[in-house]
Amino acid sequence: MYRLMDTGGNSLPSGADGTKRKVCYFYDPEVGNYYYGQGHPMKPHRMRMTHALLSQYGLLQNMHVLKPNPAREKDLCRFHADDYVSFLRRISPETQQDQMRQLKRFNVGEDCPVFDGLYNFCQTYAGGSIGGAVKLNHGHCDIAINWAGGLHHAKKCEASGFCYVNDIVLAILELLKTHERVLYVDIDIHHGDGVEEAFYITDRVMTVSFHKFGDYFPGTGDIRDFGFGKGKYYALNVPLDDGIDDESYQSLFKPIISKVMEVFRPGAVVLQCGADSLSGDRLGCFNLSVKGHAECVRFMRSFNVPLLLLGGGGYTIRNVARCWCYETGVALGVEVDDQMPRHEYIEYYGPDYNLHVAPSNMENKNCRDMLEEIRAELLMNLSRLQHAPSVQFQERPPNTELPEVEEDEENKEERQHPDSNTNIDYRRNHAPSRVKVEYVESVANDKNDEGVDQLARKIQSTLEPTSSKGSMAAAEEDAMQRDELEKENSRTLIDEPTKIDQH
Repeated sequence: MYRLMDTGGNSLPSGADGTKRKVCYFYDPEVGNYYYGQGHPMKPHRMRMTHALLSQYGLLQNMHVLKPNPAREKDLCRFHADDYVSFLRRISPETQQDQMRQLKRFNVGEDCPVFDGLYNFCQTYAGGSIGGAVKLNHGHCDIAINWAGGLHHAKKCEASGFCYVNDIVLAILELLKTHERVLYVDIDIHHGDGVEEAFYITDRVMTVSFHKFGDYFPGTGDIRDFGFGKGKYYALNVPLDDGIDDESYQSLFKPIISKVMEVFRPGAVVLQCGADSLSGDRLGCFNLSVKGHAECVRFMRSFNVPLLLLGGGGYTIRNVARCWCYETGVALGVEVDDQMPRHEYIEYYGPDYNLHVAPSNMENKNCRDMLEEIRAELLMNLSRLQHAPSVQFQERPPNTELPEVEEDEENKEERQHPDSNTNIDYRRNHAPSRVKVEYVESVANDKNDEGVDQLARKIQSTLEPTSSKGSMAAAEEDAMQRDELEKENSRTLIDEPTKIDQH
């Protein structure tokens, strides 16, 4: 069902053929059961569809499959306000009518509804992203994948854009325990506002977002927004218009990311792979093919830097599953066949039952001159940065062997999506294989925890409960006073490696 691919590009040797990577894949069989409500475009069922494809293509047996431990309240509170996390833990469909004031305060309602198991859902997807960061920190894998994560709009004190907890910020804070610099790249059609805002005043995290700009949610991400204080020029925004195709997208992505990698030299990369930038998305207006979208994954992989792949948006769920299945193959260095194997969700992909779908003939409103202007301005901003800040690297913590529990990859309790009328039970083309499932959580050294908590408090000290770049202006005025604190934090964060305990 697949063959080894020629990665080319900047790939560095890792194994005999230079294409293999150790990949950890995080998946909780229950994640597809959560339901935002009738008519809501966000459907966690897409994760179950993706997992079914990975199983039938035989990709699971090439990865270390892990069930994440739920993120603890103390993990969530490294970024989010205590009262907001407490609200998420308490709220339920039965009690929400009695908490209208709190619902309004925390922006929970129509776009971000209260549904059964909301807090458990947040714990699950955040736990996968934090767990992936832990695995990367300890060198247990080269690439970690959590397609349930990537919810980039959530703010310190409020939900936003279908996102309640910002698992990306939490994962980056985990990575900062080992790596002095972390790069965040976002290819969702919507601006990665929550992540950018969290790290807007630090030079330890660079954020790069490629997104639709202009009368489009969330309305932020202007090319002129590039950070404040020590974070000046460490936020890059690539504003795009309707109909951008593979060629136009890569004409920006590759030169900009190449320059970022040269100048910033990150110790780890987080790539948010929101699939609403694909052609034909229910809420999107771009015209990328699955292969064009996956080319971003292939390019980031080629730098051979520890890589965390996360999900994000994506509202034509059959195409989301197609995309993340193919990109999992890219992470593994294999080319997945276009002809889809039969499985329980095969009816979603008719009438052709192929992995790839052709882009539409929609107009590309991104003219060559406009793209060249954007590229030139962003490369100019990058040239204003000194090459990688002069910091000392610690050696990667030694690998820790964890006891493992074997579990059948097939989830016996999987159920059809509530909105689906299909009731098809195709026989599997592959005999069920056995995959190793680990339970992993972030249990950090107290000194490391304290250092990251200090950094988290610092980078949010200017964030108001509502998202506002205006609140960032105060950061520029007192940035000098906080420089010494950040230097102290940087020393503390890398004193000792994070420990992993089996749960």
